[in-house]
Amino acid sequence: MAERVATLDLLTAGRVELGLGEGQGPVELHPFGARVREKREVWEEAVQALVPAFTRMSWEWHGAHFDFPARNVVPKPFQKPHPPLWVACSNIQTIANAGRWGMGALGFQFVSAEAARAWVNRYYIELTRHQSKLAEYPTNPNIAMVSGFMCADTDAEALEKAAGWTFFVFCLSHYGRHGIPNPGAGNMWDAYQEWRHTDKAQETLRSGLIGSPETIRRRLREFEATGVDQVILLNQAGRTTHADICRSLELFAREVMPEFHAREPEHDRWKADVLAGRVALHDEDADTYKLYAHQNEDIVRLTPEQLKAKMAAKEREAGRT
Repeated sequence: MAERVATLDLLTAGRVELGLGEGQGPVELHPFGARVREKREVWEEAVQALVPAFTRMSWEWHGAHFDFPARNVVPKPFQKPHPPLWVACSNIQTIANAGRWGMGALGFQFVSAEAARAWVNRYYIELTRHQSKLAEYPTNPNIAMVSGFMCADTDAEALEKAAGWTFFVFCLSHYGRHGIPNPGAGNMWDAYQEWRHTDKAQETLRSGLIGSPETIRRRLREFEATGVDQVILLNQAGRTTHADICRSLELFAREVMPEFHAREPEHDRWKADVLAGRVALHDEDADTYKLYAHQNEDIVRLTPEQLKAKMAAKEREAGRT
């Protein structure tokens, strides 16, 4: 992985940002012989084994999950010491861990500005007061949220073209409730057709950045005020056409982005003050906000402790049969 990341960083003249994650569940982990309950421990060791390979001329690792002799991994990345590190936070609780680890937090859109402010504060409190890095790397103080996205001239047109986002959420819900079928079995698009007209689907449309430029500007201002650093726009899902995706991005770049780019220096000053301790953040009980805006009872990400307890219970149950 260090070779691939460094090569891409050289090819792009330093544009790579490295997102890391422990994997979601059995469908991703079991084919590699990995156990779900151990995924956090394996991931933490992977970070410890990986990061020094970007800078050391000779690096070896002998751990519980990875073992390799001394090697000089080449090439070395364009960015020094290496690309910024992020961690996937599909479980909202991982945002606090990201702060402690000194990594950027890659989450989803929050349910409200209040929830965003609570989790932004928790992230920076952990980062500035309780930091405990997994290895030696520069701190990457950033929070990004992935949002369903479609920008069009009117709200009605955007809602009509945003089926890709609702398909994305439907698949997460379906897999959460039923599991993933065998390869080649089942047709998710056909299964989606009935769900797309339900109240849940309509709630999903309202949870994203979907609408006219003015509607999206209004929603983004709410999150901007909370200290969220970046927004990642997701509309390349389902059967959204390439032409609609491009038109949406062009309209957003022309009509929405300039306002927020103009205020970026103000946000940078706020962040610098937070990191320097000149702004006191209050812990606003982020734990009361347990889900992202797109999540429902079928899209729940368990903590490592909850996963271990669940797997242990399944084993006990299997032992009684």
